[in-house]
Order: sequence, then C-alpha cells, then structure tokens
Amino acid sequence: MTDGRIAKVALGTGGPEVGVQGLGCMGMSFAYGPVDADASRATLERALELGVTLYDTADQYGAGENERFLSPFFKAHRDEVVVATKFALQIPPDDPTRRIIRNDPPYIRQAVEASLKRLGLDVIDLYYMHRRDVNVPIEESVGTMAELVREGKVRHLGLSEVTAQELRAAQEVHPIAALQSEWSLFSRDIEANVVPAARELGVALVPYSPLGRGFLTGSFVNAETDLTADDFRRQQPRFTGENAAANAALLEPVRTVAGHHGATLGQIALAWVQQQAAVHGLTVVPIPGTRKPGRVEENLAATRITLTEEELTLLEPIAAQVAGDRYSDMALTSAGRE
Repeated sequence: MTDGRIAKVALGTGGPEVGVQGLGCMGMSFAYGPVDADASRATLERALELGVTLYDTADQYGAGENERFLSPFFKAHRDEVVVATKFALQIPPDDPTRRIIRNDPPYIRQAVEASLKRLGLDVIDLYYMHRRDVNVPIEESVGTMAELVREGKVRHLGLSEVTAQELRAAQEVHPIAALQSEWSLFSRDIEANVVPAARELGVALVPYSPLGRGFLTGSFVNAETDLTADDFRRQQPRFTGENAAANAALLEPVRTVAGHHGATLGQIALAWVQQQAAVHGLTVVPIPGTRKPGRVEENLAATRITLTEEELTLLEPIAAQVAGDRYSDMALTSAGRE
C-alpha cells in the first residue's frame, strides 16, 4: 500500500490490473433492505480514493437498476475503474424465490447489449457468466462471449460458480481472467477442486460474500428477526432458525483473533480471505459489498493485517461446522455440481 491506497494485482494472465480488494455493488440497489443513494455514491468515491478499481454489478441486481445507478460513476471515472457485470441469472418479479438461468448465445447477445445501454458504456471490462445452465455446452456459451471480445464489446471474460471441469473446458475456448465464487471462513468448498484448477490455469479468484453476507461481522444473528422483510438473507438456510444460532457460536475464534489485532470481526474475516492468495498461490481479489464510506475504510484496512500460522489454525475448523447450505437450491453453485 502506498499513500493509503491498496496494492494492485493482475486478474488472470493478461487480465486487467485492479486493486487487491474490489467493491461489490449489489446492495446499493437490491437485496439488503432499504437503500441510501447518497451514501452509496459517497461509498463509490471513497473506495476509488483508496485504490479500489474493480466494481462489481450484474444485470440481475434490481432488474438492471444497479447498472443504471452505477452508470454516472463509471462514466465520470472511466479510465480509473474496471467495470465488471454479469449475465445469465433472472429473478421473476412475481416470485423472488425462483431463479431462471440462460446461457444460450442469442440471450448472451441480448444481455450484453442491454447492459451496455444501462451502463452507458461502449465496452465492458470484465463480463461474467453469472450462473451455469447445464443444458447449454459451456464451450458454446464461452464461444459467444469470446465473439463479444473480438467485436470490442467486452475486454475480458469471467465465470461465476463453475466447477473445475467447467473452468477447464471454458479456458480451452478463450482465456478466463477471473472466477467468481463464494469464499469465506464459512464457505470453503471451492478449495477442493476449483482453487487448484484456477491456480493451474492462471485464473484469478474473485470471492463474493467474503464476509458471509454480513454474518461474519456480527451485524446480525438471525435474519428472520434482525433483518427487514425485503432482505433476501431471510431466504438463506444458514441465517435462520436453529442454523443461525449454531453459526453465531462459531464466531468466537474470530473474536479471539480480532482481539489479538485490535481489529473488527469483519477485518479478520477479510484478512483471512486476502491471505488465501499466499496460502494457495494464486491471485485473490475479494469484493465485499457495502453502502457506507466508513465501512470501505474498515474493509480495506484488512489488507494490512497478516494472520499468524497459529491464528490460521484457530480459524481452520469453522467452515466444517457451519449449519445449513449457502442457498436453498445448491444446484446453482459449483458445489452442487461437483
């Protein structure tokens, strides 16, 4: 870190250079209860001041509203930011518990044009397949994405929640700069197969929900009682009922380590994810989401924390003890298809 700004790393072989921590922007428009547009705009600006250059959105977040909200910021700082968005995942307005996945070439072309229009940009820096439709060969989907690169509509390709086998197949078609998957003290299934494949192929890992959707910060204990009715975490099994109570008890080792460093629970959880780059020998750029400038400052301070071997050992058992799945339908994740 220089002058308070975080260090930079390259996403994948030949991928864009970004700050070692990015910013997940979903909650600025969608999923986490009431929004505050002014605070979110201030958060974007503060993140950029501190060296965050990778900003993550998706066409599904708020049915396109997140891309529209971010557009003025991206256009004002076009040469300073790396814009990442995604296609493939739809949530019907009349049934927020349902997911529709599309990876077919005509839909990909339709989706990229719609995202470019909402973003107000000529090119997307990093374009992800948000979820995998197993009914469409991944070579066919990535082949279409590669055409978008050749046409100048997209600069780099990414995938989200794919298996090691799917990643290898995609890489045969076109270089993949980044793989986005959930990775945190509570979610470590990708370490068995996906992380080794990414390391071998030179693909960067971009962990989403590195703070366990806020649970690892201690900001809530039970989603059903602590969060608003429109917060989608109320639909996730590990944050409700008996699972929530059991998982809250797992934070004790995190509190212990936080005490060692005079840090918050969230900073230790993020430091653990950041340190997986050295543990596994690949580029790791987590994208914690927040809507508050002060929280950005707190999150980025985690890049200056190095956990000892003893502390890593203390945190090691947590993931294996977590009660409940990440989603009610794990078929949409790489773990559900391995």
